[in-house]
Amino acid sequence: MNTCVNFCGINFKNPVITASGTFGSGQEYSQFVDLNRLGGVVTKGVANLPWKGNPTPRVAEVYGGMLNAVGLQNPGIDTFCKRDIPFLQNYDTNIIVNVCGHTTEEYLEVVERLASENVDMLEINISCPNVKEGGIAFGQDPKAVFDITQQIKKIAKQPIIMKLSPNVTDIKEMAKAAEAGGADAVSLINTITGMKIDINRRSFVLANKTGGMSGPAIHPVAVRMVYETASAVNIPIIGMGGIVNYEDAIEMILAGASLVSVGTANFMDPQSTIKIVEGIEDYMRRYNVSDIKELVGAVHER
Repeated sequence: MNTCVNFCGINFKNPVITASGTFGSGQEYSQFVDLNRLGGVVTKGVANLPWKGNPTPRVAEVYGGMLNAVGLQNPGIDTFCKRDIPFLQNYDTNIIVNVCGHTTEEYLEVVERLASENVDMLEINISCPNVKEGGIAFGQDPKAVFDITQQIKKIAKQPIIMKLSPNVTDIKEMAKAAEAGGADAVSLINTITGMKIDINRRSFVLANKTGGMSGPAIHPVAVRMVYETASAVNIPIIGMGGIVNYEDAIEMILAGASLVSVGTANFMDPQSTIKIVEGIEDYMRRYNVSDIKELVGAVHER
């Protein structure tokens, strides 16, 4: 039984990785999870300079998941390179660095800095607001997706994954723009914009008013978008969105994802990633699946 996945030339021992922003940079979870058993660790987003994030409160529980408006708080690339990368290099797992920024120049500064670091892949979070274009997210404009992907590919030394926002009319259009710009892969979906109001205080629960919704409630939306994207592009896909058990992961793989990211489930059960790895293995044994590749996009063939 083979659970290994070759993704953009990088070998993953299994298809289970962590979703950015839900696992720190691995150190926070290392006492609960054997990082050696994961296909890869995707770090929390890192910018060229430290970001304080949004004011509190910035997390709220909602039906079937959570809202967050953390605002990509991070220590900046200097601290990240000194502290987090060396820690992850102690483990037999792939290192995927999530990159964020307010402008194309900020993204490029981080990508250029990481070119000399021993990390396996870069995931570019294009759900960030583009301050030079009036605040619209890079990932909501296909031209912006194409442009930033093309610029990053010119200087990147590692394979590039463009992380797509679901807050668009047509996810396929964004995926095609990323592919045309030279992306090696895409990951989807990022969070869906939501809001929660406290009816007793008659005020917003989050200081930011809106936040990104994640968790089981968005899983069917994510599966649909992964399925549509798999039919639209020829580059591989990382599927994420409400994966809490192995059934969710298998569903995402059948829809067309080669790798799956586990996010909000880490908050509910720190060992959820390991349980999903084991669940996938049990599923493969039960259905006599000799190679995980047999499952990727299998529903497209019917």
